[in-house]
Amino acid sequence: MPRISTLNPQLVTELTAILDPKRVLTEREHLLTYGFDGTAALQGEVGVVVFPQTTEEVAKIVRYAAQEKIPIVSRGSGTGLSGGSIPQPNAIVLCLVKMDRILELDEKNLTILAEAGAITQKITEKADTVGLLYPPDPGSMKISTIGGNVAENSGGLRGLKYGITRDYVMGMEVVLASGEVVWLGNKCVKDVAGYSMKDVFIGSEGTLGIITKVLLKLVPRPAAKKTMLAMYATMDAAADTVSAIIAAKIIPCTLEFLDRITIKCVEDFAKIGLPLDAEAILFMETDGHPAVIEEQGKQMEEIARRCGATAVQIAANADEANKLATARRSAFSALARVSPTTILEDATVPRSELTKMIRFIQGVATRHNLRIGTFGHMGDGNLHPTFLTDERNHEEMERVEVAMKEIFDYAIELGGTITGEHGVGLAKKKFLPDAIGNASLTLLRQLKRTLDPDGILNPGKIFD
Repeated sequence: MPRISTLNPQLVTELTAILDPKRVLTEREHLLTYGFDGTAALQGEVGVVVFPQTTEEVAKIVRYAAQEKIPIVSRGSGTGLSGGSIPQPNAIVLCLVKMDRILELDEKNLTILAEAGAITQKITEKADTVGLLYPPDPGSMKISTIGGNVAENSGGLRGLKYGITRDYVMGMEVVLASGEVVWLGNKCVKDVAGYSMKDVFIGSEGTLGIITKVLLKLVPRPAAKKTMLAMYATMDAAADTVSAIIAAKIIPCTLEFLDRITIKCVEDFAKIGLPLDAEAILFMETDGHPAVIEEQGKQMEEIARRCGATAVQIAANADEANKLATARRSAFSALARVSPTTILEDATVPRSELTKMIRFIQGVATRHNLRIGTFGHMGDGNLHPTFLTDERNHEEMERVEVAMKEIFDYAIELGGTITGEHGVGLAKKKFLPDAIGNASLTLLRQLKRTLDPDGILNPGKIFD
């Protein structure tokens, strides 16, 4: 249970002078939710939560905090999976969910401008009304905010073909640690005037500035899509299928997999008819011109069967496609039902090393007597080993910690990284030096000191 900080009355007085008192939360029963995010087994200490509705209100709060050296932890919907929005004692929790407007849809320039608290799916739906697509689709897109997506540089199921959040950010408004408001980037497709400062803030997890508006690139919505599910008796056959599809110069929009544990959990949860004896399932989608996707769909089916698929199910219409997609999109929810604590990780390796990594995770689970379900983005090497555990069992949690370190160490050994889309936050900062090296870590610290000299923005995240 999150602890409640002892409040400084002067702090509340100053904040209610800036905001309507109804948007300043101090009552215990209202604060508890803000001591958590989506990361299992992590909680913080919260004393006050504020809900600005304009950039100017954000800037006033930050200027006051800078003057008094009060830490600020910004957050959106709290769906993060690395502890990035867990507050620490005596911090102002600055929640941006009330800044949720979509401000402009520019069809001529294929852009959309939204406030940081806008829900990701709402942006996708708005673009869809004019035949455009915002491709990044994190698993939490129904509730996550676009500001949080940018702060964490979120990925998604369509990342193989379309890329991740960074690839669609053209500009942003940021409140710096001093309270100064800056606009970075523009609608120009080409712009090399000076450093690309917007890229510094993408993935910075609220440690360098507070993102208040985001300008996003859109693309034409594909005319057609083909969805299929391939079942395998071995994980190697599934991995071989992915390699063969890429070697055939086909780039599907989605190439996702589930392992045996995840398949069982999803079937128990969604009842969609998955084969419980399968060792692996591949969820595959290709999109584009109808003639092209028809040809590519046939090629992918042939490749899957040639590589050892025991069955390939092809969606005949949109309803069937949605049903097949449920197998992948419900993976985390299905696993979360199994044990009191679900720890979702995202070790990432080059595609060529996927089979080694998956086997290693299975070996780690056996050695440490743990239950680990693995699913993820096989097309881009981003795996989600998911620990099904109980944080009240301290002995088991110690084994989880050891297993997690082994997984990250091996991912780095294979040329991979400790996080492909969840961020570092609190959960992974102890693994960061091994992942990027001391020289790179020093560079990060120098950047932090330059942009936030008093260390008030989300202190303790990424590094101490």
